[in-house]
Amino acid sequence: MSEQTQRYLVAGCKPWSRTVFETVLRRYPGEWHFVGSRAELTEEKVTEIDPRFIFFLHWSWKVPDSLIENRECVCFHMTDVPFGRGGSPLQNLLARDIRHTKLSALRMTAEIDAGPVYCKKNLCLEGGAEEIYLRANLEAAELIRAIIDRQIEPMPQSGKVVEFPRRRPAESRIAHLKGLSKLHDFIRMLDAEGYPHAFVEHEGFRFQFRRAALYNGRIHADVIITEAEA
Repeated sequence: MSEQTQRYLVAGCKPWSRTVFETVLRRYPGEWHFVGSRAELTEEKVTEIDPRFIFFLHWSWKVPDSLIENRECVCFHMTDVPFGRGGSPLQNLLARDIRHTKLSALRMTAEIDAGPVYCKKNLCLEGGAEEIYLRANLEAAELIRAIIDRQIEPMPQSGKVVEFPRRRPAESRIAHLKGLSKLHDFIRMLDAEGYPHAFVEHEGFRFQFRRAALYNGRIHADVIITEAEA
């Protein structure tokens, strides 16, 4: 391996992140590594790889402060920061009837989603949540290439800070929605692997909804029926 070859580490806990790594990122110049769980992201592994950047495509756990302080860690947030800092960005955006957003590449800091911005890219929010997450990861791959090729220096965020609350699983219960369009958005924004799908409970059963399509004044969806939890 040439001394000039850069090493990069990509962290992603969802299948769409692995897909983008295998099909896009690992083909970029340099030596690319992937971790898919918190157990794999150890100080020893990071020290061994010694990456120029650590890119977090879709990560569900807090990154250790020691890693953020000692490595250049980059995350991708699905809002035009500082608008929309915080948890559950996709769900909070669709709940506000926002159909188009920005994907922001951020230098990670101790304060969540408050770090300086390398670059941003337009992101469409049509389709189911899993489709949107895959699209976002593909756009993130383009931002990664730009950061590396152009050696972009991140700039501080500017503007009014708007924080989003992280959603709880109980909030996936369907209630108080006005109209089919709102219901369709509610179902699709939760339609991804590992997320609590939209549901209703009736007579001891739970009905979960996936793959919703809205047309001709009605919604067609797959329904998973289980016994409701006591």
